[in-house]
Amino acid sequence: MTPDFWIERWQKGEIGFHQAAGNDLLAMHWPSLGLAPGSTVFVPLCGKSLDMAWLAGQGHRVIGVELSPLAVDDFFREHGLEAETRTAGSFTVRAAGPIEIWCGDIFELPGDALRDVAAVYDRAALVALPPSLQVRYAEALHRVLPRAAPIFLISLSYPDGQLAGPPFSTPLSAVAALFGATHAIDIRETRDGLEKSPNLRDRGVTALDEAVYVLRRKAG
Repeated sequence: MTPDFWIERWQKGEIGFHQAAGNDLLAMHWPSLGLAPGSTVFVPLCGKSLDMAWLAGQGHRVIGVELSPLAVDDFFREHGLEAETRTAGSFTVRAAGPIEIWCGDIFELPGDALRDVAAVYDRAALVALPPSLQVRYAEALHRVLPRAAPIFLISLSYPDGQLAGPPFSTPLSAVAALFGATHAIDIRETRDGLEKSPNLRDRGVTALDEAVYVLRRKAG
């Protein structure tokens, strides 16, 4: 998946992955992390997710990273926010209130940008990447995140061969292969997600499992 692929998807409005409402699994399970007020949350491949506004509403500072400038502009415009803009290396950083979005390639994000992160919220980042880039993504998170920061992950899986991706089917076995050596994997919920994913049903998916995991770094 090249950067141009995602930029073109946003330009064409081919953003079936964008949810028009906040994610109910986030609202149900996020409080169990017990984060202190003011904690910083990292949202990788954030798009213009409404969940960033929800997290900010819970008292968090939010740091997102997104490749598409259009998605970043849309987020602030749709929420009526006047964002300040600065540059940081190859990134354009836009910020308003407690929300800051770094526009650029996630694999180039400097580690010091995330030094205060208390948790990660990943709803559509891991599953947006093909297996080879999922490995690179997991390694990047392991390298740059503070050790104590848990990863709140919402993943999807569907029968083999039904979809070329994205999203890419990422069942528990794949999550374990990516993170099991470094993280304890806590399964919070698994449910049928097909009814809430009409775009995937229309693309030929006949069964869809949606799972919530909390990944915590192992000691040592």
